[in-house]
Amino acid sequence: MLIPRILTALVLLPLMLAALFVFPPAAWAAFSALVVGLALWEFSRMVAMPRGVQTLYLVGSALAAAACWFTGWRPGPWLHGVALLVWLVLAPLWLARRWTLKDGWAARALGWALMWPAWFALLDWRPTPEPAHAYALLAVMGLVWVADIAAYFSGKAFGRHKLAPAISPGKSWEGVAGAAVAVAVYAYFVSGQGWLGQPLPLFALLPLALALTAVSVVGDLLESWFKRAAGVKDSSALLPGHGGVYDRIDSLIAVLAVGNALRALLGG
Repeated sequence: MLIPRILTALVLLPLMLAALFVFPPAAWAAFSALVVGLALWEFSRMVAMPRGVQTLYLVGSALAAAACWFTGWRPGPWLHGVALLVWLVLAPLWLARRWTLKDGWAARALGWALMWPAWFALLDWRPTPEPAHAYALLAVMGLVWVADIAAYFSGKAFGRHKLAPAISPGKSWEGVAGAAVAVAVYAYFVSGQGWLGQPLPLFALLPLALALTAVSVVGDLLESWFKRAAGVKDSSALLPGHGGVYDRIDSLIAVLAVGNALRALLGG
């Protein structure tokens, strides 16, 4: 699986960077809606949504996204409240209780609560392809990537104490610790580069970065539990060597949503 994984990454990374730094706002909105929409499709499969219901759900979601874009409508602070409630309260509780979920209004509402804040965050962080906006969003994405890579290698090298064996047996507390250390170094680097476009001092940036690292772990574990409850290894097979889109952005949607909510609260 290594070669397909590398080849897929060699295609996806340039596409992501091109979208981030080159695409005009409309193309960026469509591209990010496609990414989040594919993750929503994979979620709908994991909750066993019937085909007809799934079609209406996804088409309705796509039309709603198009309407939001073309009318310029943006949700108020209530959506930030939803994001914080989902990722800071509901998701940890979900993991602790290990609830299962099948199709119904609760599942459909949860899918929207997971994906909509992430899509609007992508629009808010990057309203134009100007470098200041693109680098700010890249900095947030980079935090997730650094945390994920560091957790993987730290867990492989030092993992002894399982983080959540009933949900994701491969993850360890040592991996989380490695992710925290790597993110702290990354925050120092980002602070020096000024990518966030805000004069946020390191003593303020560091706890925020570590908090978002914890959120990324929750996002990863939540999707792992959805897969385990559904009895599947990957959310889909769309990305050779990587599984599905949701597999790749499970932590990112959580960090984007919470990060955007915190930015709004801080007046950023």
